[in-house]
Amino acid sequence: MNGKLILTLDGEIINEYPIEEESLTIGRKHGNEVQLNDLTISGRHALIIAQGKQTYIEDLGSTNGTLLNGSHIKSAILKHGDIIQTGHHQFTFLCEGQAKYETTMFVMAEQDETKMVLPEWESREESIESQPLAGLRTLNGPLARTVMELRKPFNTVGFQGQKLALISRGLEGYNICAVPCNQDHQGTGVSLLNNEPLGSTPQNLKTSDIINIAGFEVEFFLID
Repeated sequence: MNGKLILTLDGEIINEYPIEEESLTIGRKHGNEVQLNDLTISGRHALIIAQGKQTYIEDLGSTNGTLLNGSHIKSAILKHGDIIQTGHHQFTFLCEGQAKYETTMFVMAEQDETKMVLPEWESREESIESQPLAGLRTLNGPLARTVMELRKPFNTVGFQGQKLALISRGLEGYNICAVPCNQDHQGTGVSLLNNEPLGSTPQNLKTSDIINIAGFEVEFFLID
């Protein structure tokens, strides 16, 4: 076996796929080894190729492209911990014999529950589509380099089911604030922004800002 792919959606582990054959296809249509019900994914989206000790990924001319650690690629060699983004789904590539993953290593980003009661939600969602897209890149732990896109107007970032911070995307960029009721609850500690405690007042996020969520350090960056 040349390793495995861990499939996640919004931080939740969906499935894992051992790479046991020479190739494995990812796409929306029947016939792919990994078939995903995601309209942002092409019928045949990407190809995983195992040759000797190397594993490669190749984009198959997909409409929305394939991202590797936050950057669009045509083809690339995969390394342990690399994050592949196809549509709304992410794959973490783990090499055989390397450090095992734990489900709690995946820092989650999810749609905030307040979405349905916010006024003019649809117009806000449409208006920010033309704004620069940002993401979070995990800096420490066995799954360092994990990339999480912040496409939604409101994203909650948490750990083990607890919502610890809220990241908002608007016309003026991104900002972040703590979710006070969950700070320092059950040993998660206080969330930090550039080594300073994160408060309930929104703060603007800038490229290379470092956020510490339950001991996981993530870097805020703009996606090319």
